[in-house]
Formats: sequence, C-alpha cells, structure tokens
Amino acid sequence: MKVLLLKDPKDKDSGPDPYIKELGLYSLEATLIPVLSFEFVSLETLFEKLSHPECYGGLVLTSPRALEAIKICLKEKSKKEAWSKSLKQMWSIKPTYVVGKATASLVEEVGLIPQGEKSGNAEKLAEYICSREKPNPSALLFPCGALKRELLPTVLREKGIPLESLTVYQTTQHPDLQESLSSYFSQQGIPASVVFFSPSGVKFCLQHIQKLSGDLINHVKFAAIGPTTAQALEAAGIPVSCTAGSPTAQDLAAAVRRALHPHNC
Repeated sequence: MKVLLLKDPKDKDSGPDPYIKELGLYSLEATLIPVLSFEFVSLETLFEKLSHPECYGGLVLTSPRALEAIKICLKEKSKKEAWSKSLKQMWSIKPTYVVGKATASLVEEVGLIPQGEKSGNAEKLAEYICSREKPNPSALLFPCGALKRELLPTVLREKGIPLESLTVYQTTQHPDLQESLSSYFSQQGIPASVVFFSPSGVKFCLQHIQKLSGDLINHVKFAAIGPTTAQALEAAGIPVSCTAGSPTAQDLAAAVRRALHPHNC
C-alpha cells in the first residue's frame, strides 16, 4: 500500500528518512514530496540578540527552521568563534526549550542542551515551561516563523513569563509542489494514505490532492503529525483517520498502520 508524505526529505548526509524507514517496516511504500520553502530573514538581528545572553532567561525553539537560522548565523567565521569562545557556554547554563526530537537534535549540534522535547506540541511545551519558570524580568528569546500560532506566547504571558519573539523565517509554497503532486498521482495512482505535517501543508496541498483524487478521495485515509495539523484538516472539511501520538516516525507509522489495517491491530 502506498503512503504519500507531504514533507521535506531528511538531509541525505544523515541516512535514510526515518518516516520512510518506519512505514517500510509495516510493508507500506512511502514517498516524500517537499511542500514548503523557507526564506530566512533578520539574521543579523538574531545574532545580535544571541550575542547578549545576559539579557535573556533562555531560548524557546519550536521548529527545526529556527535552528537552521541560528546555524546560518554561525557559518560566518567571526560569529562561529564568538559562539565557541563564550556565547555557547553562557547560553548553556540557561534553559533551551524545544518541541520534538528533530529540533532537539539540532540544538545539540550547536552545543546546547534541549529541554521539553517530549512535549510534542506548542500547547504542551507552554505547560512544561510554566511548570519550570517563575515570573521573571528576563524574557525568553523565541526565534520563530512568520506563521507562528499565538498559543504559546499567550499562555506564557498569562503566567507572567515574558517572551520576546523574533521572526527569522518565512514560509512559502515549494516551487515544484504542483508538478510533483501531478507526477506522483499519474505515475503511482491514488495513495492509500496521505500524511500532512503542518497547517501550511494543508493550505498549499489539499486542493491539488482533492482535484487529483476526484471521486476516489473518500477512499484515502488522511493522517496528521499532530493535533494542530489535524485541526487544520478538519477545518477544511477533511475527516482525519489518525493523528500521531507524538511527532515521531515510529508513532506516525503505527497510527497509519492502524488506520489502514484496523482489524489487524
């Protein structure tokens, strides 16, 4: 059975994509189609803020793209040296709050220690932060995307925990998306399941998939990586067959398998 994954492939240098691997263990043939493109912005401002850890109580990082922005900053030799000599040590004694394993592993790559990676979504991360932080004059620095939801900032603000947001990337539709989807459906046919990984993916892909599937769309099992993405699908009138228990390849593969083979579970 075929599964269409609407996400970027993992970096080639880091081995096979874990989602394809995990779905393959259930004899499900998965294909990745990149949905989003990212433009990084305000990187000088970001490094300026990273250069003053004494002004902040810690970091909040809810997507791998926020870490990519930091890593781009650190490619410049002088900035990399400043980070290695002192800034990394100064930030490492402060909490770095993250959502998910992918973001956590990138945090470790820049030499920091992630906290809260098992929270799985922004709502649970907000609860985790509130359980550990007291009202503080020093804000948490929150490099984020232009499409960030307001849930996490709102929850922290209500608890008296200041958060300083900085938009460091903007999300747009991948330039090859429509062509890639048309090619997939013409060559592979209609997949048994389509997995969405973000509300942006729902926004950019759903209409194309509905058009390409035609009357057979009711046979497709729609899956979501988490509750926010599931809500976006439901708001668009799409029944969600399954949502991953946590945003990991293992949990997603198990959820898709249950949706496709309910009698075998």
